[in-house]
Amino acid sequence: MKRKSISKDHYGYIFIAPFILVFLGFALWPIINTFYLSLTNMHFINHMGFGVSPDFIWFANFTDLFGDPVFRRALTNTWMLWLGNFIPQMLLALTLAAMFSSTTFRLKGTGFFKAMYYLPNILMPVTIAALFMHYLTFHGPINTFLVSTTGILSEPRDFLNLITDSRVAVMFVQTWMWFGQTAIVLVAGMTAISPSYYESAMVDGASQVRMFFTITLPLLKPILLFVLVTSLVGGMQMFDIPLLLSDGPLGPPDMAVLTVNMFMNARRAAPAFAIGSAAAISVVLFFISSFIALILFRLFRTDEQKELSKLAKKRKGATQ
Repeated sequence: MKRKSISKDHYGYIFIAPFILVFLGFALWPIINTFYLSLTNMHFINHMGFGVSPDFIWFANFTDLFGDPVFRRALTNTWMLWLGNFIPQMLLALTLAAMFSSTTFRLKGTGFFKAMYYLPNILMPVTIAALFMHYLTFHGPINTFLVSTTGILSEPRDFLNLITDSRVAVMFVQTWMWFGQTAIVLVAGMTAISPSYYESAMVDGASQVRMFFTITLPLLKPILLFVLVTSLVGGMQMFDIPLLLSDGPLGPPDMAVLTVNMFMNARRAAPAFAIGSAAAISVVLFFISSFIALILFRLFRTDEQKELSKLAKKRKGATQ
């Protein structure tokens, strides 16, 4: 008798089913539920007790948010703190990546330096915050050095309770934490560029600086886009370092380091327990990040992608 062949056409679905189930349960459903809660007056506790069904208030949470000066301040602080750490982080990471991947410098022990630069990224934020709080306190080593050793300051400075100083401290810590990872990603992108481009440019007499701006940066667009988008998403969710370096949820005077995530946590936690309002903040962050990311994808398109887009438009016009 002829054996019946076992069909393996659907085996792929069986293997990807666990991922799909986990994604639906722990990623997609929380996103959908957040959008739902943002349209309600959901609270953990109210005068009726526990477990009260929320009422739909539609876009009232969003109008209240944008009418709240504290939320607007938190949004401004978030952008300020992110840009203040991302710009120096990128400049430092690009410089280090160019030196590590350069055939001219021929640095030795690059593996050791990469590990050292990446080390802050694997430390717990609580540990980093405790370290810098010790350095920046009123009687910490930095004040001791600036007052007693060098005499730059006449008296100790309370860095973490001053508006400008606390912002600079958060920016510096964020830059110190993440520039190593950014540099390693950029090194991986630079080493993937064919050496033939640089050899041809060197034959034509191009300098290292010109090769960097005319060869490295244009061919590094996809990696730069990845770094920029991931940093943007992480920056909009900045929470741990500003919170740990500040005194309480609102931070130093004038709420200098209050971020959107800190404000959302204050709305979610006691005594507010305003889950609907906190969900609305998450939705606002989602749309801001998505909108900026789409703009970045548009700006960082490669020449091949632009040509493909033009061809698609021509074909569409020809069919019409």
